[in-house]
Amino acid sequence: MERIYRAFLNSMAGFAFGLRTERAIRQEFAFFVAGLPAALLIGATAWERLALILSLVAVLCVEFLNTCVEKLCDHVTPELHEQIKVIKDMGSAACFCAQASAAIIWLFVAVGRF
Repeated sequence: MERIYRAFLNSMAGFAFGLRTERAIRQEFAFFVAGLPAALLIGATAWERLALILSLVAVLCVEFLNTCVEKLCDHVTPELHEQIKVIKDMGSAACFCAQASAAIIWLFVAVGRF
């Protein structure tokens, strides 16, 4: 149980650090905070509400992972490097895919609801 507790504390420290230091994470978190009550209002069923909420969580998760990749790349070499640029661009593409997926889910639920 101690290991689980420490892992939770580490996760919360990472979450707090991301919110403190990364604008993109703050933006995605703001969408999550605003989207949570909206999901409860827009979703007609429990499954729709779950899909809406989890799509926002997925966007936030991908943003955290992309930030990790970018920070690691900057640690490896702070200077401009073509392969590092490609890696960062791919992380950005992953964020875009998660955002587009969330938008599609929200659109489908909203159209079905209204």
